[in-house]
Amino acid sequence: MPKIDPNLLTLRERTSPAWTQTVLADFNAFLNHHAQAEKKASGMAMSMLSHYPDKPELVREMVDLSIEELAHFREVIKLMQARDLQLGSDEKDPYVNQIRQHISKGDSEMYLLDRLLTGAIIEARGCERFGLIGDTHPDPELKKFYQLIAESEAKHHLLFIDLAELYIDHKKIEARLDWWLDIEAAIVKNLPLRAALH
Repeated sequence: MPKIDPNLLTLRERTSPAWTQTVLADFNAFLNHHAQAEKKASGMAMSMLSHYPDKPELVREMVDLSIEELAHFREVIKLMQARDLQLGSDEKDPYVNQIRQHISKGDSEMYLLDRLLTGAIIEARGCERFGLIGDTHPDPELKKFYQLIAESEAKHHLLFIDLAELYIDHKKIEARLDWWLDIEAAIVKNLPLRAALH
């Protein structure tokens, strides 16, 4: 079976330097948002395995992913508590909400494909942005932490593509991924700047 070229999952809108500056200027707020994002990512993986109990490969991978994202959540909470920060209440994520508006709700195969591809793209965006923090943060501890988080996210986005290839025709994946990358680029281009992952 042909494999999707990992280069096809190249984001089409790079994050602006202004985003990095905004995050570094209010890093406490960013830490809170990062913690919320890791918690939601763990919950998303649990939702996926609950929705597709008939797909053992997906269930196995989503169990592992949910545990890994929860471990990241724990590490961010430790960073926050070391700074006497409390976890805030959940906020709606404008980026994720806009992406969800484009997920196909009709055909069950397309719905599965969209959930996997949006998972891949969201993880790819997280990888890019965590990498930017890892490259620029002045604190050596946080610099190293975000470099490691970026490496982890890089594995996650390819995982979703690999799962898609188990269940869906190669050409359908490529065509839909191309469409999704344009959608995601348009969303990112219009996001307001804030000290948050998205």
